[in-house]
Amino acid sequence: MNDSTMPAGLRWATMLCAVLLLPGCATFSSDGGFDAVARTARERLDKDVRWMRTSEERTKTDRQTEQLLDRPMSVNDAVQVALLNNRSLQASFEELGISEADLVESGRLPNPRFVVRHSSAGGLYDIEETVSVNVLSLLTLPYRHALQKRRFEAVRSAIAVEIAQLAARTREAYFTALAARDTVRYLVEVRDAAQTGAKLASKMREAGNWTRLDEAREQGFYSEAEVGMERARSAEAVARENLAQLLGIDAAFELAERLPELPQSVDPPPATGSTAPGSEALGSGALGSGAPGSAALDQHLLDNRIDLQMMRERIDALARELKLTKSTRFVNVLDAGPTRVREGSSSQPFETGYEVMLEVPIFDTGAPRVRRAEAIYAQAVDRYGQAVLEARSQVRRAYAQYRAAHAIAARERDELLPLRKSISAEDVLRYDAAQISVFDLLADARAEIGGQIDYIQSLRDFWIARSALDSALLGSPAQT
Repeated sequence: MNDSTMPAGLRWATMLCAVLLLPGCATFSSDGGFDAVARTARERLDKDVRWMRTSEERTKTDRQTEQLLDRPMSVNDAVQVALLNNRSLQASFEELGISEADLVESGRLPNPRFVVRHSSAGGLYDIEETVSVNVLSLLTLPYRHALQKRRFEAVRSAIAVEIAQLAARTREAYFTALAARDTVRYLVEVRDAAQTGAKLASKMREAGNWTRLDEAREQGFYSEAEVGMERARSAEAVARENLAQLLGIDAAFELAERLPELPQSVDPPPATGSTAPGSEALGSGALGSGAPGSAALDQHLLDNRIDLQMMRERIDALARELKLTKSTRFVNVLDAGPTRVREGSSSQPFETGYEVMLEVPIFDTGAPRVRRAEAIYAQAVDRYGQAVLEARSQVRRAYAQYRAAHAIAARERDELLPLRKSISAEDVLRYDAAQISVFDLLADARAEIGGQIDYIQSLRDFWIARSALDSALLGSPAQT
């Protein structure tokens, strides 16, 4: 069929489709919006993330993971492995593809509609051919596309928050697993010391130098040490599995030799510059509610908390939706297009004209839609205000716990451990001088080892608190 034989209505439809589709060719980006996510991970965490969409990317990730697992894994290595291999994170990356598809679709012009009505009787025909397009969709397309672009950016921000939270959970799981392993090592020493004491107690009782009660006491120490060691081994196994689950791997891995050393001092409070910890600024500065420095903390959070940025973007999007809703409250359906009609015999010419269809706002004037949009917008503003208060409180709590954890670990490192070592050294001298028994010496050795275990737990708590503070400064998905 050429243009001369093609029905006029069909030619109109073809021409209108061609005209409408020319400017409406919104396309997908080459990176799917992922480059911005990867850039955020590098800037905020100094880590790489990769969206495994091709076999080459998977091969590259496997090679990098093998290199990281080839050596004792530091906490930074663990975070990198998790960001590369965690499948839940990969599933979140697919949200980018879904959101971008919605974005591209929102930038496409609406398809025209071609309607044909044909009837005949006794050689007379009644034919009507109409091509129409949703004019309202054309007029509001820029607004709708801008809204979807905001939603796409919100998805990217949400993924950035998830990346940060995965890093935080991985750091916590890493320190927990490392401390659990070191605890098992020391509890093995406690068990061995208790076992030695139990064997000596049995020999002393056989020689008639000890009572059954004395022997039972040492046997009880040994049994408690065995139970404690088994519990510690179980806790270590669970901690390693939790870490492996976050890492997204099913392969053997080796942790670092020991927990990182405790820093000599804590970092200054957030947004207070170089103010020394323990100074007046700590109580009335950036971490003091309503204090002069609280404005600096607020600005820091507004500039850096990803979840607060997401909420602000949502408020902007809702403001645009509210404007769009108010603009279209009376006319929600508006279709228009050319039409041609033939009434009579086949020799009668077509009558041409146009058709307009709109919804008459008699019963529904759009007021409920406007009220709903206004309420949603006001709700988002209120939630944002509450989120700012909660973020400030969260940072203050995190910093207080971080500072307290450092103080506890430092006290154990600088005072309690040296004191227990000094007591053990004195007891060795007293034992050599036959002033105390071997059982007293073993009891002091157990106490010294117990102090080491306490310090391991305190050191673990400090590094977890440090990670929690970093997360509080970056953003929490629970508040998005």
